[in-house]
This record gives sequence, structure tokens and C-alpha cells, in this order.
Amino acid sequence: MSGSYDDRDGKIWMDGTLVDWRDAKVHILTHAMHYASSVFEGERCYNGKIFKSREHSERLLRSGEMIDMPIPYTVDQIEEAKRATLAANGFTDAYVRVLAWRGSGDDMGVAANRNPVRMAVTAWEWGAYYGDAKWQGAKLDIAKWKRPSPETIPTAAKASGLYMICTMSKHAAMAKGCSDALFYDYRGYVAEATGANVFFVRDGEVHTPLPDCILNGITRQTIIGMLRDMGLTVHERHILPEELPTFQQCWLTGTAAEVTPVGQIGDHHFQVGQLTRDVSDAYEKLVRS
Repeated sequence: MSGSYDDRDGKIWMDGTLVDWRDAKVHILTHAMHYASSVFEGERCYNGKIFKSREHSERLLRSGEMIDMPIPYTVDQIEEAKRATLAANGFTDAYVRVLAWRGSGDDMGVAANRNPVRMAVTAWEWGAYYGDAKWQGAKLDIAKWKRPSPETIPTAAKASGLYMICTMSKHAAMAKGCSDALFYDYRGYVAEATGANVFFVRDGEVHTPLPDCILNGITRQTIIGMLRDMGLTVHERHILPEELPTFQQCWLTGTAAEVTPVGQIGDHHFQVGQLTRDVSDAYEKLVRS
């Protein structure tokens, strides 16, 4: 499947019904289009099974609660919607996107209590998120924007509005020939990439930013568990930018990114070392087990 995302064959689940792909439309006065009242999940299906599927569904509901947008579906109903979408499209290996949003209704200001909360499930076949960088080591720019304080926005929610600076930062990075951008947070600590968490290796020990103002990714949590099972020391802590030259290896984790080696961040270079390769291989086996 290729081409424009609004012009494809297939089915999309919307509000309990499978509709033709090209007919999956919303009104221009949909609240989410004006005020970013939406949350989402990105998931990968391997060999017919979505990795950590229930955890994603549970997080979607938590994200909705955090932005005062209760989603009118249970975890089991969301799970069934995902299964139906994959089956309708004949996919066994695919990326799955679940989106919940405030639709159009009686309100068209900031308040939206009278507007329905809607949900859709889409799926498509999607290869390596960073293309060849998956094997060569991605090159990252350093974003000029900072990840915000949890006092300004619910940073633990996977909310669409939090991704605005991600789009801006990734565009700026791509214009410089980079694959992605690394954010610092509002305090100046190393935070995350635009859609992935970051890990560093120094002298055989792993360091990763404390998720106190960034999304504690499901893949991030999986990788930390794997590393500790391998007997490795993992430090979840605040990391200063001045430390970047002291790390030998670096990788990104995320549902879309999976485990992607990093070769460069700004002026700092990293090896695509053995531990990075081992973690990538172990994750690949786990998701297909």
C-alpha cells in the first residue's frame, strides 16, 4: 500500500463501524482540528499479534482522562476494534493507529462538553521508521524547542497537541540532512527525540532520561526490563547535555522506531556498538515471539 493516506483501498474502523478507507471523514468544525482535543496510540502488529496491545489501549484511556476527554470504550472494545481493522485489511504485519478525539457538536469554542468523543482505528504496512538509518545509525539535530514542564500541559498523556513542536523540530532536522531531532527539556536536561525515547551507553552501563516530563514509552519500559534481565545496570536519571561526549553508544526506542541506533547527535558521534546491536536483535525476537 502506498500513495496518499486519504486515497487507498481498505477499511477503517470509525465509531463502531468499518467504513471504506476513502469515506473515513470528519466535519471541518471537528473540535480536535481547532483545539487539539485528541489522543492517540501507535502500535505494531507482528505475525498477526499487536505487541503490548492491551498496554496501549489502557494508555489511550488514561490519556483521555488526563485531557478531560473520557473515551466511551472499554479496553476490551478497543482490542476488538483493532482486531476487526486488521482482519478487514488482511494485515498480519502492520502499524496500527488508534485515535480518539472531540468531534463536532453543539460546542465550537474552547469548551466542548456537549461534543461527542469519537474513536477510529486505522492500520497500514510501514517499514523501518528511519529507513536506512535503522542500520547505519541515525543522525540527529538538536531541537531549538524544549519539552514543556508538566505544570504547563499533561506531559504523561499521548496527546496530539504535544507533537506540534515535534513536527516543527523534525522538519528543521530534515532540512539539515538529519533523520530526527533531540529535545532538551524545560530545565535543560536531555529529554527525547520527536517520537522516541533515547538511551546512552558508557563503559557498559546504560543511561536514559528520567520520564518526569516526557512520555514513559511502552517500548522504553520493555527495553529497560530486557537490559536488567541481561544483567546490565540501567540508570534512569537527569542527563546534562555536557555529558553527550562521554557516551560511546546511543539508540532510540519507540513503537515506530523499534530500536534504532544513533550515530550522531549535533557534533557528538557514537559507535553502533555490540550492545546496541544485541538490544536491537533481542527486541526483534521478543516482538515476534
